Amino acid sequence: MTEILCVTHKYPPTIGGMEQQSFELIKGLSGHYKTHVIAYKNGKNKVLWFGKLKSRIQAVLKENPNIKLIHLNDGSMGIACLWLQKHTTIPVVVTYHGLDITFPLDFFQHKLIPKLLEYDGAICVSQSTRNECLQRGFSEKKTFAVKNGVDSSLADIPFDTGIVEKLRNHFGVDVTGKHILVTLGRPVKRKGFSWFLKNVMPHLSKDVCLLMIGPMKSEYSFVEKALQAMPDNFNNVRLMLGSASDTHDVEEQLKVQKNVFHLGSLPYADLLQVLSLADLFIMPNICVDGDIEGFGLVALEASMRGTFVLASGIEGITDAVIDGKNGCLLPSGNAPAWIEKIHELLSDKEQLKVLSENGKEFTRRNYSWNRMVAGYKKVFDGVIGEVDN
Repeated sequence: MTEILCVTHKYPPTIGGMEQQSFELIKGLSGHYKTHVIAYKNGKNKVLWFGKLKSRIQAVLKENPNIKLIHLNDGSMGIACLWLQKHTTIPVVVTYHGLDITFPLDFFQHKLIPKLLEYDGAICVSQSTRNECLQRGFSEKKTFAVKNGVDSSLADIPFDTGIVEKLRNHFGVDVTGKHILVTLGRPVKRKGFSWFLKNVMPHLSKDVCLLMIGPMKSEYSFVEKALQAMPDNFNNVRLMLGSASDTHDVEEQLKVQKNVFHLGSLPYADLLQVLSLADLFIMPNICVDGDIEGFGLVALEASMRGTFVLASGIEGITDAVIDGKNGCLLPSGNAPAWIEKIHELLSDKEQLKVLSENGKEFTRRNYSWNRMVAGYKKVFDGVIGEVDN
């Protein structure tokens, strides 16, 4: 069996879209290759882990001389392992997710990106991310788009009506008789949360409520306060440090909006139930220089829970949400279009139910983990075949 090495710093038990994607990819690849894994696992010092990474990779390669390909899970891993280009002839393929290729720092764009071009292959999670790579000089023949997958078993978890009581008792939120919208994610500018709160929510019917899920701090360190106070032209600093750049504006809107509730981070089981409870899942992304939505995995998770998706038709979202299939793509930043579509869909719940069920089946058919793994295998086999020939 052909041997490969997968190196990733995004892996369970840490919870997140990239961690889940990395885990499912490696698990799936293990059915086709003898797969060696070097993975960062939460609980250890990540700086120390990166410091020892070179010696660990060298040890694995020495112990397993038949390894035919090395896969790195994202652009930052690609940068950390640039030394491979001079120390091994084994082909290296890197996956790119979005920000790891568009990060708006001159040194990154003009000094580091050219070095990433020298790897043997690039796999992008969406056509949008692939286009960003091609614009930066990546080889069209060596740059591929393989869409992320979603756990199709999410659709089989029964809906628990007890979530209504839990929302009332734990959060003081009574959704009885309400139309329910849901958003999910950290409050960063590109997600468009504060834009939606300012420009759309005030124009919706009073029986429409929005449940926001995701981490949001109530207390900030001095550094975090300084980052929030920086003008927009310091956005690259906020991106580099992972700042939740939309937090302040979201908090201000929560103070004045009666039908918006921020639930914070939820246990995964509860998150899935809230997604099922919702009438619509909302992804109102806006364009932010240097910070793109590489894909949109949360939309697929909502769809698998039987919830129709409304999303901005920009960037990698268009690879996850297919207009008229598992959701509806709307013009980013066009408040009247969002208001009209939400009212239209909520006015006919029977039709919305049909759309949601059709969307779930479309997502199940087209975004399985097996389909994603098959895409990676095709790329890997092609790269390995070129070297062997």
